Amino acid sequence: MKFKAAIFDLDGTLLNSMDVWEQIDILFLQKRGLPVPTNYAAEICSRSFAEAAQYTIDLFKLSEKAEDMVKEWGEMAAYEYAHNVELMPHALEYILKLKEMGVKLAVATGLPEKLYLPSLKNNGVLDLFDVCCSTDEVKRGKEYPDVFQLAAQKLGVRPEQCLVFDDVLPAVRSAKQAGMFVCGVYDKYSAHHRTEIEQIGDRYLIDFKDAPMPD
Repeated sequence: MKFKAAIFDLDGTLLNSMDVWEQIDILFLQKRGLPVPTNYAAEICSRSFAEAAQYTIDLFKLSEKAEDMVKEWGEMAAYEYAHNVELMPHALEYILKLKEMGVKLAVATGLPEKLYLPSLKNNGVLDLFDVCCSTDEVKRGKEYPDVFQLAAQKLGVRPEQCLVFDDVLPAVRSAKQAGMFVCGVYDKYSAHHRTEIEQIGDRYLIDFKDAPMPD
């Protein structure tokens, strides 16, 4: 396999953070006396913060403003990302190997900078990445290829030279639409989409121990 760049999602892919969001979702909705739908985490994890807020407003017919919800989520998550969120098993070893081989590394995440930067710093990997891209920098969430295309553009490589890792179906689909080689990564919150992810993506990983290496 030949590729010049690897692009990583964070939540549920490079970062073991989805349980944090489940707790935030539960607390956020409990404060409003609302139930937590079984598919709620899966529905919002591929969206930008603003899109997730609007989805929540529409779902529960809330009168709150999306920007106020985004602020509340951010405050709840900031401490956890800065101090407690860790890398997925074998992720560090894999990205170090890629770096040693001269592969360019990028982040393509739905997280805002105020969350992903402290987390990457706390795990000692921020300096390993050549660029970091967020859906906050583009007009649409990861159900569209915009953020992956932005990462390739910033890295100076063609889409077909990129290897993408993501755990959710909409992002796997959009990265494939961008012409990239895509590895679906197992996460319990998207396990119900595993069959579709395997069909659409080029490879499926349980963890980074089995991640592909460039020729």
